[in-house]
Amino acid sequence: MINHPNKKEHRRRLRNNLTPAEATLWLALKNKQLAGRRFKRQVSFGRYIVDFYCPSEKLVIELDGENHFTETGYKHDLRRDKYLSDLGLKVIRFENEVVFHRYEGVLEVIQEAFRE
Repeated sequence: MINHPNKKEHRRRLRNNLTPAEATLWLALKNKQLAGRRFKRQVSFGRYIVDFYCPSEKLVIELDGENHFTETGYKHDLRRDKYLSDLGLKVIRFENEVVFHRYEGVLEVIQEAFRE
């Protein structure tokens, strides 16, 4: 189920407290600025809340900080990505630091996902 009501407050808290990387990427994604595609922030699918979601492309964008680079974090991300993939969604991930140091490259990768 997308955007389950019992996760509404959690989604709102996340939207109001974006990480610096999320806030930076959101500047390019909001208001259909990237190739005319609409993105939403902090959308829930089942028990998971994704950073960004483009409904027309069925594309999920996840930004990964330090907690993703542990064995536990890696295994959690694998389960999460499989769940989302089983729903027919494509997931692409970027490290937070990549958003800051290769911003244009991140936007290009996202746009390439539109053509796939």
